[in-house]
Amino acid sequence: MQHFVWNIDPILFDFGLIKIRWYGLMFAMGFVGSFLTMQWIYLREGKNVEELDTLLWYMVIATIVGARLGHTLLYDPDYYLTHPLKILAIWEGGLASHGATLGIILALYLYRRKYGDGYFWLLDRVSIPTALAGALIRIGNFFNSEILGIPTQQPWGVVFSRIDPLSRHPVQLYEAFCYLLIYVVSLLIYKKHADKSGFVFGCFIGMLFSARFILEYFKTEQAMYETGVALTTGQLLSIPFVLAGVGCVVWSLKNQQSEPAR
Repeated sequence: MQHFVWNIDPILFDFGLIKIRWYGLMFAMGFVGSFLTMQWIYLREGKNVEELDTLLWYMVIATIVGARLGHTLLYDPDYYLTHPLKILAIWEGGLASHGATLGIILALYLYRRKYGDGYFWLLDRVSIPTALAGALIRIGNFFNSEILGIPTQQPWGVVFSRIDPLSRHPVQLYEAFCYLLIYVVSLLIYKKHADKSGFVFGCFIGMLFSARFILEYFKTEQAMYETGVALTTGQLLSIPFVLAGVGCVVWSLKNQQSEPAR
């Protein structure tokens, strides 16, 4: 069976010392898309759009720092704790969505303390574009031929020839599609239930990490250690987020109280 062969150069432009990668482009597009989505939300609710500049910086720093620490400390702690300077080597790859999520949750708490926005009001709205950014980042992973799927003989299997000659599930694209769908669904939930504090965020985080849990069955294990159970590290890390999402939805429906923006 002939499978699609993926052999694209991960470097989009090479200017010598400066190299622009497809992954970097997708990462940047994710934040641009997030900004535009938040701009639409702020205009819709009569909020000051100029505040988004500061919020965007909080999000960018939280995503990068949280994702990097998540990868280094959750997926390969033995190596990075013995080579701590390597934690800073982001250009070598290694970002984890679980760490990024925790980083964003913490950053929004700090932002809220400084600027006075309601915490769950922020979580509900920022969660929406986060799914869009995640989708574009996974497309970037596809360009990098990383976060590989397990081998498959299905006709849609992809051979990442820069890695090996095996046909694999294009799990990066599966995940990107799921995140785009979650982005659309989250927008629809927001338009209908924006007045329920924590409801959008609970639905978002529950959907996101449920999808992540399922898609782990199609991925090669990323952690550099054995979990000792039948679940991967990614699945074990996803379970608390799913439970938190369900709890947040139940709490929101039980309280039925809206939290003011400011």
